[in-house]
Amino acid sequence: MVTKQYKGSPEEADLTRADSLAREIFSDVANKWALLIIEALGERTLRFGEVRDEVDGISHKMLTQNLRMLERNGLVERNVHPTVPPRVEYTLTGPGQGLRETVSGMCDWTHRHLGHIEDARRRFDT
Repeated sequence: MVTKQYKGSPEEADLTRADSLAREIFSDVANKWALLIIEALGERTLRFGEVRDEVDGISHKMLTQNLRMLERNGLVERNVHPTVPPRVEYTLTGPGQGLRETVSGMCDWTHRHLGHIEDARRRFDT
């Protein structure tokens, strides 16, 4: 991999890094599983199996990958209790709760405009 030297101001470099990070985070969380996991956790703490039960159709592997990604991005906190067998719980962090509010707003928007969207799709498809 070749690293390019950035020739702009430090402020511009910070904005470039922020834009790049934003695109990376959007790419991570803009998948159906991540959004469903965020919604399932809501304002509660759930164990792995409870999250899996809440997210219909998700495989063990996909749940693990998405929980790790959400934890890496600071949206989910993983708490391991030293018991036998270990008890692992997941909770949304403050930023995770903020993202959940944003997602809820998008869902509300969809519900408000559902009729318009369906009409537009019918017109387009004919």
